[in-house]
Amino acid sequence: MRSDLEAIKTIDVRRHYKMGTNVISAVDGVSLTIRDGEFAALLGTSGSGKSTLMNLIAGLDRPSSGSILVHGRDLAQMTSEELAKYRRHTVGMVFQSFNLVPTMNLAENVELPMRFAEVDRAERNDRVQDALKRVRLSARLTHRPSELSGGEQQRAALARALVNRPKLLLADEPTGNLDSKTGEEIMNLIQELNSTLGTTVIMVTHERALAERYAKRMIFLGDGKVLDAGEQLTAATVNSVGGVQ
Repeated sequence: MRSDLEAIKTIDVRRHYKMGTNVISAVDGVSLTIRDGEFAALLGTSGSGKSTLMNLIAGLDRPSSGSILVHGRDLAQMTSEELAKYRRHTVGMVFQSFNLVPTMNLAENVELPMRFAEVDRAERNDRVQDALKRVRLSARLTHRPSELSGGEQQRAALARALVNRPKLLLADEPTGNLDSKTGEEIMNLIQELNSTLGTTVIMVTHERALAERYAKRMIFLGDGKVLDAGEQLTAATVNSVGGVQ
């Protein structure tokens, strides 16, 4: 269920990289609020800072300055161990590349995050089954990635991202390696998870048409800055508009 609670709040976040004597400002003073249950798209050209910002929210990188609050906790102040726990329990990630382990079958791939999170072994099978049922892959448990189509591999990656029941789903160009029909299937699944489970979704994309169709808010980035933060949707607004037309 969606609420007016803040899922993510970034305050003057900057991420600078040194390249020789030059300093590259990948993210340059970004302040945003994303509420629980929102489906937000980060849009921008290559080099706009959208993937860097996504990595910061995921806890894969640290800001040079500023704060990133996720459900009130500042990622910038977390230890490496705390960040690792945050990534295991709070965040699910789906990438353009599927990143499945080729020597493992589908069930083993989906189970892997639970091993890292030290989920009780007795729970794992049911959670694997549930995650694969959600992405309609229950019949492919014993297949290896090489035996799956691109769309099936991305659905498997989505199941793996969901198996630890994350509060945030971060999708970085999730349809980039897929044909349009298969990409639509993946996006329909992500939209379904957002609407039925209330999972907060942030999607990085350069495709405005994709964002317009599925996201309920579009955030435009350029040169590491927010050009347009889009409409801040409250729970009442989200519930009144329902699904994306």
